[in-house]
Amino acid sequence: MFTGIIEEKGVIRSIKQPSKQAIFLTITAKKVIMDMHVGDSVAVNGTCLTVAAFDDIGFSAEVMPETMKATSLKELTKGSEVNLERAMGVNSRFGGHFVSGHVDGTGTIIQKYQKENAIYYDIEVDKELERYLLKKGSIAVDGVSLTLFQVRGNVFTISLIPHTASVTILGDKGKGSLVNIECDMLVKHVEQLLSHSTDSRKLDHNFLKQKGII
Repeated sequence: MFTGIIEEKGVIRSIKQPSKQAIFLTITAKKVIMDMHVGDSVAVNGTCLTVAAFDDIGFSAEVMPETMKATSLKELTKGSEVNLERAMGVNSRFGGHFVSGHVDGTGTIIQKYQKENAIYYDIEVDKELERYLLKKGSIAVDGVSLTLFQVRGNVFTISLIPHTASVTILGDKGKGSLVNIECDMLVKHVEQLLSHSTDSRKLDHNFLKQKGII
């Protein structure tokens, strides 16, 4: 489990490809290797990967075929910068939102513009993700916890403050860039409950209203 608060930017040191649909990443990092163990979870551009090995200057992780297909990790090259976050600790502050590291798909930046001190991005996602987009709701973009300011069908708008733009890779991305998208897991859980409700106890809008939930 992650929070979407990026700890540092790492750099891809090497990429090995043991098969056509899998890669082995070695990433240079400083902060996230503190207290690291083999088997730990690290979010790389919002994608939960398992530490296979580490040394004094970074760590290595394998990327499975399904992850390659669903995320933008397939576009990484040697020297690429990546957002890094260790799994959240139970004794630390929780500054973002619940992020699982299980990417729902990718989005494309279709517009980038600035207003005062804020950088705005319009991002287009697949139609199947449209139902999870909620104005003023939460979303993780390349692992960064952000708020949706506007939603227009399958296009949403996010805004970055200068600090977030400087400490994450989002600040360097522009029109046409591919980003990893993880929608709010709470919204997905509610959808799952609604889709599996029985006729005798139908969990719909009326039921929630009767129980005083909404």
